Amino acid sequence: MELRLLKELVKRGEGEHVEFKLKSSHPEKIVREVVAFANSGGGKLFVGVGDDKTIKGLKDADEDEFTLSRAIDKYIFPKISYKKERVAVTTDRDVLILTIPRSIDKPHYVVDDSGAKQAYIRVEDKSLQASREMKEIMRRGRGERDIRFQYGDKEQKLMKLLDEKQSVTVDLFATVAGIPRKIASNTLVVMVLARILDVHPQEMIDKFTMSMTYQSH
Repeated sequence: MELRLLKELVKRGEGEHVEFKLKSSHPEKIVREVVAFANSGGGKLFVGVGDDKTIKGLKDADEDEFTLSRAIDKYIFPKISYKKERVAVTTDRDVLILTIPRSIDKPHYVVDDSGAKQAYIRVEDKSLQASREMKEIMRRGRGERDIRFQYGDKEQKLMKLLDEKQSVTVDLFATVAGIPRKIASNTLVVMVLARILDVHPQEMIDKFTMSMTYQSH
């Protein structure tokens, strides 16, 4: 990548596919962004760029690259593929750019030293913890095959609820339909996979709406 293009991309700021980090001093936090990109639509991580869009560069890019590569290898499961490149911003400073493609092996997890694992997804310019439903949608969506389901009583209640509310959560659907949360969760997941619903992940809770493509049928 040329310096001119780097400056152009940085000028646009962070977003769904772009994240800035000034340095690699907390690699365990940076791997969250990497996982979020792999679990979502892919993205670029610029190390040596501040949140305020200042391009400081890295004094010792070799060390930063080694630190990050080791953290990605150690803390991410399953393994992800990514590309590394450097752009010289001054004679002694480089910006390190990691390009993470959208993965077909998702969900990927950050696994900490205790063995606890957490999946992340990218929403706008943030990396959020993935809900149980999002992890299930990722896991079951890998096959890209046609999903069939029975349109029964609970699905009817869901459609009626969506007519009134525009969007629903798992808990709201479970309460209104009088069904266990697990069944409500599975119903919503299947209907997202069947492209009848869209899921909108948020900080604390996911919202589900009618799919635009389904509405236009």
